[in-house]
Amino acid sequence: MKTSSQIRNEFLDFFREKEHLIVESAPVVPKDDPTLLFTNAGMNQFKAIFLDEAKGVTDQGILWRRAADTQKCIRVSGKHNDLEEVGHDTYHHTLFEMLGNWSFGDYFKAEAIEWAWELMVGRWGLDPDRLYATVFEGDESDGLPVDEESIDLWKEKTSIPHDHILKFGKKDNFWEMGETGPCGPCSEIHIDLRSDEERKKVPGSRLVNMDDPRVMEIWNLVFIQFNREADGSLVKLPAQHVDTGMGFERICAVLQGKTSNYDTDLFQPIIRVLSDLSGTPYGEDEEKDIAMRVIADHIRAVSFSVADGASPSNEGRGYVIRRILRRAVRYGWDRLGFKEPFMVQLVPVLAEQFREIFPELEAQKEYVQNVILSEERNFLNTLGQGIQLFHEMISGKKELSGEDAFKLHDTYGFPIDLTQLMAREKGLDVDIKGFEVRMEAQKKRAREAGRFAARDASGISWNILRETGFEFTGYEETETDAEVCAFAELDGKGMVILDRSPFYAESGGQVSDTGWMFFDGEKIRVTDVQNRPEGRVHTLESVPKNVQGPVRAVLDAGRRRETEMHHSATHLMHAALRSVLGKHVAQKGSLVAPDRLRFDFSHFEAMTADQLEKVEEIVNERIRQNIPLLEERSVPIDEARERGAMMLFGEKYGERVRMITFDPGFSVELCGGTHVKATGEIGFFRFTQETSVAAGIRRVEAVTGSYADELVRSERRQLDNIRRVVGNQKDPAVAIEELVQKVKELEKKLHSVRQSEAASVLDAILANGNQLNDEVTLFAGEVEDAGMDSLKQLGYDALEKLKVKSVIVLVSSDPEAGKVLIMAAVTEDLIKKGVKAGSLVSELGKIAGGGGGGQPNLATAGGRFPEKTQEVLDGAAKWVKSNI
Repeated sequence: MKTSSQIRNEFLDFFREKEHLIVESAPVVPKDDPTLLFTNAGMNQFKAIFLDEAKGVTDQGILWRRAADTQKCIRVSGKHNDLEEVGHDTYHHTLFEMLGNWSFGDYFKAEAIEWAWELMVGRWGLDPDRLYATVFEGDESDGLPVDEESIDLWKEKTSIPHDHILKFGKKDNFWEMGETGPCGPCSEIHIDLRSDEERKKVPGSRLVNMDDPRVMEIWNLVFIQFNREADGSLVKLPAQHVDTGMGFERICAVLQGKTSNYDTDLFQPIIRVLSDLSGTPYGEDEEKDIAMRVIADHIRAVSFSVADGASPSNEGRGYVIRRILRRAVRYGWDRLGFKEPFMVQLVPVLAEQFREIFPELEAQKEYVQNVILSEERNFLNTLGQGIQLFHEMISGKKELSGEDAFKLHDTYGFPIDLTQLMAREKGLDVDIKGFEVRMEAQKKRAREAGRFAARDASGISWNILRETGFEFTGYEETETDAEVCAFAELDGKGMVILDRSPFYAESGGQVSDTGWMFFDGEKIRVTDVQNRPEGRVHTLESVPKNVQGPVRAVLDAGRRRETEMHHSATHLMHAALRSVLGKHVAQKGSLVAPDRLRFDFSHFEAMTADQLEKVEEIVNERIRQNIPLLEERSVPIDEARERGAMMLFGEKYGERVRMITFDPGFSVELCGGTHVKATGEIGFFRFTQETSVAAGIRRVEAVTGSYADELVRSERRQLDNIRRVVGNQKDPAVAIEELVQKVKELEKKLHSVRQSEAASVLDAILANGNQLNDEVTLFAGEVEDAGMDSLKQLGYDALEKLKVKSVIVLVSSDPEAGKVLIMAAVTEDLIKKGVKAGSLVSELGKIAGGGGGGQPNLATAGGRFPEKTQEVLDGAAKWVKSNI
C-alpha cells in the first residue's frame, strides 16, 4: 500500500517530469492578502499572476509558466465552510492539503485533461469505469455555450466511458475568483467507490454532485479564460490559464483502499495517540469516534495556523483558531473524558509526521505547544462549569435563550457556534438574535467605559488600584521604580500593569523583554510582556503577596543586549539586501529574538551563494565601522518621508514617528524597537538559512554576537572532524570530491554486476519456456531488484535471441514500496497474428492494480499489488492462449 508521502511525491514528480516548477506551500496564514482570513486554495499565492500583475513564477532568474505544489488550506468561513461536517462525515476537513498544477498562459485544456488521466489511470491505476468527468453545460444569462471543447477532449485524450462525461451548471462547473476578475469553466473528476453490486443497482452518474461520500470529487480542472467585468459581463482573457486542485486526503483514501479519509495514514497516527490517552478503542463507539475524528482534524488546523503566524484571540483569524481549538477541547471533555490539557500532546506527533514536507511545525514545535497549552488551560478552567450550567439552562426547554447563550460566552468563554453545536446535539435551537443584541450592548458598554473594565475580553478580572498614564523607560534604563496600577491572577500566574516600565512589549517583530520584579523584597520573574487594550501587561511566574507598595522592575540586561544586536543587524541587513538585490526589496515580516533574527522580504528568486556572501560582507563592514546610533523620537511623518526613511507598505503611522539611523546614507528606518548604541556592539553577522515563504517572498535567518561566534566555532569543529576523516594533509573539498568519484565508480561496477546477474536470470527464464501450442512459447519469470529500464533492456535482449514464436513477460516487485513492474515483449511474427505487447500489459497491469501500454513489440505497466506477482505471470499464459 502506498503511503501518503509516496502519493504526494509521485504527484510532484509527475509534474516535474512535465516541466513544472515545484513550489513550496504558502503559509496557511496569508502574509500579504488582507482579503483572506486563511489560505483556502492553491491558487492564492498565484493571485497576482491571474490578475495579470506578473507573468509567471521566477526561480533563479528563470521565468516559469508551469508550476505545481501541495498547499495547506483552511476552510472554516464564508462559502468555503466545512466546519459542521468535520468528523461527522468521512471526507470534510478544516485543514487539508490541495495538490495542484498550474499553467500561466502556457498549456490549456488538452494537456490538463490528458495529464490528469495519465496520472490517475496510467500511474496510479484507477479503474476508468469508476471515474466520471463533469463539464460546464453553458449559461444563457452569460451567453456561454456548452463546453464542447472539454467534452471532445475527454473523448479523444482518455479512455473514459463516454456516458461518464456529465454536464452541470454554473454552480458546479464555473469557477470565479470573486464578483469581478478571472473566471472560467471547470471540469471535475469524480470517483465511484461503491461495490460492484451497488453500482449495478444505481449508476454512479445519478450520484455525482449529490453529496454521497462514496461518489466524490477528487480533482477539479479549472480553465481560466474570461474576466468578469464590474457590469457582470464576460470578456475573453488574452492569456488562458489552468488552475487545478486535488484533495490530497481524498486521493490518499482512494489509493490506500479506505472508505474514510480518517482511516488513512494521514490521521491514524493522531487517532491512535488519542485512543491510547483516553483508553478508548477507535471503531467501537460512533459518538467517541466522531470526537476522535474532530480532534484529529482540528489539531492540524490549529497547529499549522499557529506555526504560520496566527494566535488565538478574540478577533479575526485569531478568533477562528480559538473557536476550532475550544470545539476540539469540548469534544475531548464530553466524549473522551479529558479533564486536563491533551491537545498539546498531539503536536509532536503531527510535527514528526510532516517534518519533511512542512518543516515549519517541527522547527516551532515548542512555541506551538506553549500557545496551545495556554489556551487549553484557560478554557478548561471554565469548561466543566459551563457544561453543567448549559444542561441546567436547557432542562425542560426547546430553545436556549439569547441571554443564556450570552452568559455562556461572556462568563465561560463558549464561542456561540460551540453553544449551537451542543444545542443541536440535544435537538434544541438557540435564540441567535437575542444573543447578538446582548453582544452589541456589551460592545457599546465597553466603548463607553473607556480603557478599563472589571473583566477583559479574555475573561481576566482586573483589580484596578489607580488610573494614571504610562511611561516607557526602556530606551534609557534597564531598571525602573514603579507602582502597580492594576493586577490580576490567571492560572497561578500574576499579571500586573505599572505606571512606568523598562520592559519592551512584543511588537514590530521584536520579542518582549524578560526579567524580574521586586515587591517589598519578594523577587518574581517576568516571563512575558504584551500590549493589550488594558495597558502594558507584565506576566509574572507567580502571584506577588503584596502589590500595594513600590515595585522595582529590572530587565534581563544580557538578553536585552543580544536582542538589540539582532534588531540593529536586521536594519543593516535590510539596507544591504536592497543594495545587492535591488530597491524592490521590501520587508514583509520579521522576528527579532535574543538568539536569532528572521526577515521576510519581496524578491522573486532564491538568493545565490554569492549574493548571500556579499550581503554578509556589507553588514560586517558596517559593524567594523562602529557607526553610532542616531535616534530621533518625534519626527514629523512628512519630514521622515522626505529624508528617505524606510516605511512598511500598508503600515499606518502617526503624525510623529521614531527614526533609527545608522549612517544617513545607508540605513534610515521608522522603528519602535531597541537598538545598540553603535554597530560595533553587534560583533559579527552570519546567515544561517535562506528559503521561500510564498511566491515572490523570500526568508533569511541570521545570528549575531555570541550566537554567530558559536556558529563559527561549530563549523570549525565540523571542518576539523572532516579533516580527521579524510586526512589532515588534504584539502577537505578535494578529498570529498575524490570520495564522491570513487562512490560513482563503485556504483557503476555494481550496476554492471546487477546487469550481469539480470542477464543470467534472463538466460534461465529463456531456458525454461512454456510452449502453449505449436504457434507460441511463453517465457515468463520474475527478476529481483530490477527497475523498469533494466526490464526493458532485458526484453530487447530476449527479442534478439528468440526472433520468432515467442512472448516474453518479466516482472519485478517491491513489497515495501507497494509496487510491481511488468514488461512484455512479442516477436514480429506474432504481432502480425494480433498478439500485441501493449494489449497484454494493459490486462496484466489491471491484475496488479495499475495499468500501462506501449509499442506492439515491447510495452510496460505498473501496479500497486506486489503480492499478485504470481497471478500476473499466470494471467500472461491465459491471455496469450485466448488471443492466438
